Amino acid sequence: MSFRREKYVPRGGPDGGDGGHGGSITIRADQSQSTLLGVARQRMYRAPNGVSGLGAKKHGRRGKKIRISVPEGTEVWRVHENGEKEKLADLVKHGQSVVAAKGGRGGWGNSRFATSTNRAPRIAQKGQPGSVVQIVLELKLLADVGIVGLPNAGKSTLLRSISAARPKVADYPFTTLEPVLGVVELGWRQFVVADIPGLIEGAHDGAGLGLDFLRHIERTNVILHLVDGASDDPVRDHALINEELREYGVGLQDEPQLLVVNKIDIEEVRERTDEIEVAFRKMGAEARFISGASGEGVSELVTELGRIIQERRAIESADDEVDEPEEVLTIQVRQRVEAMKEDGGYRVKGERIITFAEMMPLAVDEGIEELWRRFDRWGVTSALKRAGARAGDKVYVGGVQLEMHA
Repeated sequence: MSFRREKYVPRGGPDGGDGGHGGSITIRADQSQSTLLGVARQRMYRAPNGVSGLGAKKHGRRGKKIRISVPEGTEVWRVHENGEKEKLADLVKHGQSVVAAKGGRGGWGNSRFATSTNRAPRIAQKGQPGSVVQIVLELKLLADVGIVGLPNAGKSTLLRSISAARPKVADYPFTTLEPVLGVVELGWRQFVVADIPGLIEGAHDGAGLGLDFLRHIERTNVILHLVDGASDDPVRDHALINEELREYGVGLQDEPQLLVVNKIDIEEVRERTDEIEVAFRKMGAEARFISGASGEGVSELVTELGRIIQERRAIESADDEVDEPEEVLTIQVRQRVEAMKEDGGYRVKGERIITFAEMMPLAVDEGIEELWRRFDRWGVTSALKRAGARAGDKVYVGGVQLEMHA
């Protein structure tokens, strides 16, 4: 609150400037990021406050916005006080962003409240508190092919043979403890293959490494189901993994799937290929036989994967032409004004109304009078009267309690 004070200007009018808005925090997909490790190093992100206004109608500077860069494929979830999670955004393309925490609005200086009948308002708003939110980020890898199978099926060996990736390879379960990506070059085309750590029975309930990595299969164009040909019962192994995919939900069991039997470089497995092929055919599945170690059949498998991926990409491109992606995602707020009975009074709903009321200086009569004048203009008073409110009734607006004016 300020008034113009200059020589030869004995009755300068109100000239208090507005406060600056608080900084917002935006989460943005960045193709240069590959993990969430950088974000995890900092537990709290706080955007600066806006600067207070000054006299001579000098408005305060806005608080600097903070942008958090995350890898493509990151889901943004908001955790409510009751523990429930709400999905805010799925940032799958470079440049997509979501405002996770919005800065509070700067308060109005007293120059804003000057009217023809009130030329010297002595009220000014306080700034709106910024939002405080708890955010959970989940990364789901963006890969064209996801290799799944029981531990020790040879997934890492296959990835090494078809790409430049060098995952750890050893003859014991759970050698791979995190997903590994490899880029496969097929002529002038490229596609990305993910080695998903071994799944076991009960993975959809969190057994083994299940829940940590099942989500990474959701975004793949095709699932390469690798079966250990040296297993006592390859058909049972195949059925077990498919059951885990089905129990996990989100339609994984309906994704295109290639069944591949590995380790035909072992003589005992090679002798059983006809038997294994017939067993899978009875289930309605067509098996392909390879050796990730020797490379036998791998070239043909890569060619088939490339064909399937090219077809899926063509379908996705056609969909993108129809539905242009929205690059900036924002949390929508409710602007419509409503009034209803509540706790012996009347509750007013409407984001704009609540924000304005909570920022007003209601400890002074002038602040209350100004608020009701605005309510008259914005249709709040009419909504309250339609709901049955009369002079003297309690009115609740956010955290503010008023009495209905005449």
